Amino acid sequence: MGYAGRMLIRGLPLVAGIAPVVGITLAYWLGVSNDVLPACNPYVDGCTSISATGRYMPGSLLFRAVMLPQSLLLVVVWYLTAHWLRVIAPSNKAAATVMLSGFFGALCLVLYVTFLGTKAPFYEFMRRFGIYFYFIGTAVAQLTLAFALLGHAKRSAELSLRNSAVAMLSLCGLPFGLGILNLVLKAVLEDADMAENRIEWISALLMQGYFVVLYLAWRHTGFSVVVSTDGSAIR
Repeated sequence: MGYAGRMLIRGLPLVAGIAPVVGITLAYWLGVSNDVLPACNPYVDGCTSISATGRYMPGSLLFRAVMLPQSLLLVVVWYLTAHWLRVIAPSNKAAATVMLSGFFGALCLVLYVTFLGTKAPFYEFMRRFGIYFYFIGTAVAQLTLAFALLGHAKRSAELSLRNSAVAMLSLCGLPFGLGILNLVLKAVLEDADMAENRIEWISALLMQGYFVVLYLAWRHTGFSVVVSTDGSAIR
């Protein structure tokens, strides 16, 4: 596999991190432009939810066009990440958990996008099931990988990889704290919808930032994929 191919594969986490942020932002802008969504800074004002950007035409078309391929991309990224972890930290047993949790989250994302915008109670249940378990599956995969990398970096004294692991832990740990804050706000506020929307947007952005750090970690370790046929390796 040539240099361009290696760079393309190594850049997959970067695409997985950035593409949904760009796609959802553009879908929101389309909703505002067509007067189906309120105009605000959703990260600050919380005037609408992420789901709303994929619920109304024409933004819903872009939302699905980005998020459905994203689910497949996540499967590939988590598969490669699990193998990468096995190579850099052979004694660590977390790779299977990373891969299976990541796969589960990615499949739940398909469920969420498929039923988004439907009104029937069963479809509403499937949509909520999909988004909740997408976040849970992805969060478990991210936390497991971050702890595994941190443990490996401490044993091997790799400062750059340790910094990546700490950044990953911060990016996937903060949404848990925000989730607790959301529960508190729901208990004390009469109308917590806008606060919940803000937390949703910020948490999603943090989880996407994790994949950017993963890309940097892949690059630092010289990640590459080897394809072999009849004993001959193609790099």
